[in-house]
Amino acid sequence: MVNFASISRLSTYIVALPLTFTLTLLPPAQAQNPNPGQAVDAEPTQPDLSDPNNLRPLTQSNSILSQQGGKRLMTEALSAASSQNYAVAVKKLQDARQVFNQLSNFYQQLNTSFSAIDNRIADSQRRKAVEAADMRDQATYQLALVHRAQNQSELAVPLLIQIIRSQNPTRDLGKKAYQQLFEIGFVDAPFSGTVGSQPTPPRTPTVPTSQATPTTPTPQTIPTPPKK
Repeated sequence: MVNFASISRLSTYIVALPLTFTLTLLPPAQAQNPNPGQAVDAEPTQPDLSDPNNLRPLTQSNSILSQQGGKRLMTEALSAASSQNYAVAVKKLQDARQVFNQLSNFYQQLNTSFSAIDNRIADSQRRKAVEAADMRDQATYQLALVHRAQNQSELAVPLLIQIIRSQNPTRDLGKKAYQQLFEIGFVDAPFSGTVGSQPTPPRTPTVPTSQATPTTPTPQTIPTPPKK
């Protein structure tokens, strides 16, 4: 007698055999590589920020908040001024002044923060603050010259005085600023640029009499009436 249960199990085994045999022949899955001839790169490494050849965003010429960005604005302003496009020159120089002034303030704040903590960083930030301040004064001087070219000398006066206060009258840019004031007619005494005598050290300011701290009044004795 035919055993139909055995035949059914045998049929199932025969049907499943090709699928099992096929699966055993498949190779293990591999990572897909769009370029089979090129090896897959390892994990990317971080750039060495101490290497000056590695350009960081704020060290590139297209950055605004940087020395390069401020100098680029000054170059564009001088080019516009040479073409007598004074409106563009004024705008560019004002922007350059603002950039250099912000840089100087930021570097000075960092210098103060790192003072007595890391003198190497503090000295570096101080030098950068001085450099940015010098460039700010250069942009200010060029802006004053543009105002003079526009016959707006009254706008140049406060700029020139700012330069003298920042640079000192004996430095080259300070002497140039004072010479401009003399040519404008704002001052009437020429300055040769040499110091006639050694300046006396500044004295400690004294408190004016009207602002002196009042002394505590002494109590007065009330006289007793004479006896009758």
